[in-house]
Amino acid sequence: MSTDGVREVHEFFLDGIALSPPLFCINLKEVYDRSFNLTPSAYLRTKQALVALLLNQKKKPLIRYQRSSEDCKRLADDLNQVVRREEGLFDNAKQDTVLLIIDRSEDPVTPLLNQWTYEAMVHELITINNNRVAVDGQSMVLSELHDEFYAKNVSSNFGEIGQNIKLLMNEFQQKSQIHKNLESIADMKNFVEEYPQFKKISGTVSKHVTLVGELSKIVANQNLLEISEVEQSIVAEGDHSRCLERIRALINHPKTTSLNALRLVLLYALRFEGNPNNDLNGLVNLLRRDTDSANIVRSLLRYGGSARRKTDLFGEGSTMEMTKRFIKGLKGVENIYTQHEPYIKTIMENIVRGKLSDQQYPYVANDIGR
Repeated sequence: MSTDGVREVHEFFLDGIALSPPLFCINLKEVYDRSFNLTPSAYLRTKQALVALLLNQKKKPLIRYQRSSEDCKRLADDLNQVVRREEGLFDNAKQDTVLLIIDRSEDPVTPLLNQWTYEAMVHELITINNNRVAVDGQSMVLSELHDEFYAKNVSSNFGEIGQNIKLLMNEFQQKSQIHKNLESIADMKNFVEEYPQFKKISGTVSKHVTLVGELSKIVANQNLLEISEVEQSIVAEGDHSRCLERIRALINHPKTTSLNALRLVLLYALRFEGNPNNDLNGLVNLLRRDTDSANIVRSLLRYGGSARRKTDLFGEGSTMEMTKRFIKGLKGVENIYTQHEPYIKTIMENIVRGKLSDQQYPYVANDIGR
């Protein structure tokens, strides 16, 4: 047994799961009550996690919040009080950060859209749980820290992933003087099985062949290319009659799942909420009876409809946004599946430029002029 005494004691603050350098989570589910307010337990847990995050990062931030959300305001005020009350813990903290507290009601559109970048697709179509994914009974770890291919391709679009895997396989073939035709995901899967030495050399790439194969199967089986095209048309173009016609056709398409049909109707409900020709009831009646669709639609509009949110999600009230859409229309669209830009991007750009509205996102009172 060592006789050495304790030389140092360090205190580390962590109250969440660090999934990647810019992302941590606290795995909360069912956080709202019937009025879409945070439950007391969810509120407390969120506050504790944010305090721990600030201490972990050694930050004493300016705090801003979404004015239209009472929960955001209360959380901002409480965090500010904690920082002031526990001033000793924040003695060496840097004051170079803005903490902006917003909730999903500010942009209910983005989560309803099918995604086409790698990490987002895997999470949406297969599910990532604390950096773990299960496919055909096989559990895999997806971590940017331990998977070079994943780190390089986490935000690559679906088409690029397959090409990047193919490039690695072609390099291996050249070095090993093997000549196989790799034109499809199935070809790549067969290649991995036939040449186990590639698995050793490539490290984790064979895992991604399996994942991309599963994604390809889901995309084809659920007709997601056509569905995604219509989703983007709803949110980025907004031609009501054309969107309505295409949604009706897709609801009746044999490959359209109940979930995808419902999501199309939810997007329609948000996009055309104030349209005089709105046929939301007609679309709800077309949905299959295995979902409580009418209540879900009503709940979404109560949670994130135009009466609740103050944001111009579709760029209809902003001259600048309308001009950008007009110019984009003249130039044409590079990728019809990625026309929509999450509203959080606009928020972040406005913060960086110092143009984020103080009316919509005020500072905590005691922080102004700090």
